[in-house]
Amino acid sequence: MKTLYVELGERSYPIHIGPGLLGRADLLQPAIHGRQVMIVTNETIAPLYLAAAQAGLSGYDLQTVILPDGEQYKNLDTLNRIYDALLEHRFNRKCTLVALGGGVIGDLAGFAAASYQRGVDFIQIPTTLLAQVDSSVGGKTGVNHPLGKNMIGAFHQPNCVLADTDTLATLDDRQLAAGLAEIIKYGLIRDADFFAWLEKNMDLLTARDTDALIFAIARSCLNKAEVVAADERESGQRALLNLGHTFGHAIETGMGYGTWLHGEAVGTGMLLAAQLSARQGWLDAGEVERIEQLLTRAGLPTRIPGEMSTRQFLDLMAVDKKVMDSGLRLVLLKGIGAAVVSGDFDPDLLRATLDAAHAG
Repeated sequence: MKTLYVELGERSYPIHIGPGLLGRADLLQPAIHGRQVMIVTNETIAPLYLAAAQAGLSGYDLQTVILPDGEQYKNLDTLNRIYDALLEHRFNRKCTLVALGGGVIGDLAGFAAASYQRGVDFIQIPTTLLAQVDSSVGGKTGVNHPLGKNMIGAFHQPNCVLADTDTLATLDDRQLAAGLAEIIKYGLIRDADFFAWLEKNMDLLTARDTDALIFAIARSCLNKAEVVAADERESGQRALLNLGHTFGHAIETGMGYGTWLHGEAVGTGMLLAAQLSARQGWLDAGEVERIEQLLTRAGLPTRIPGEMSTRQFLDLMAVDKKVMDSGLRLVLLKGIGAAVVSGDFDPDLLRATLDAAHAG
């Protein structure tokens, strides 16, 4: 097991990474301060891992909410099901929510914890690669709105993160690839050595080699923990973690939530950001080719949906959370491992990038 820390003063918390962690009471109990615990999970994860999680939480007043599975359920209606269960069982301010599942469950349970009785504790037990390397760390929680992804939410840090790599054995290849997109992101934004390591070891990752996965998860979490510790509420450098996300959120919203996985959309979005960076003269063609090759080896799409027009794409990008008073700002690349947040791009080059990137 590897343990890292997100350093936030009194709100610092550990990230435990390794096999066989799911039922580890010794890791869970220090993060629980009351007697009431509610596990929030979904219909896919419950048959696989709920019993193990419950075993690690024996002795508590333990309840469970099982939600439908899918990005299309990350909304206020589903959130209300968590509130209903908390109120029906008379959970108090000392309760702890446990998010057992992927990013959707983590975001829903985290937002419920952030807002129930104005804030209660929660623990992240991510069961997908994407959640283990990204969404479970850093305290971003929320739900989608029909007009935009993650537009309703709160910053609310977990008490701990338990990333059990054994849960990755039940991921399908598409979900694994979605997680690899977020891993590649860390190499692109701030860790060129890690990007080079990924180029050498991507075949091991797609083959689910345990040692390679643990290394990649730990390196990704270390990168994110450092960024979050320096800029918890995204007033500065944390925005770099959004590489590919403004493009990706447009795909997810335009195609309907759940049609493209988040990591698939982000992977394509990162390539679009690289292509726009190259059109701006900030990135050379060889670097763009390296990025596209690595995304392809990870099993990710590299073209935007043919049914989405450039006009629709731009309209959806204009309602992204990252639009400021001064207009749209994008995370772009000055090199592999050197990301910047910039509104200083040519809109004509953005349109040209989107026109050229459609799937046939």
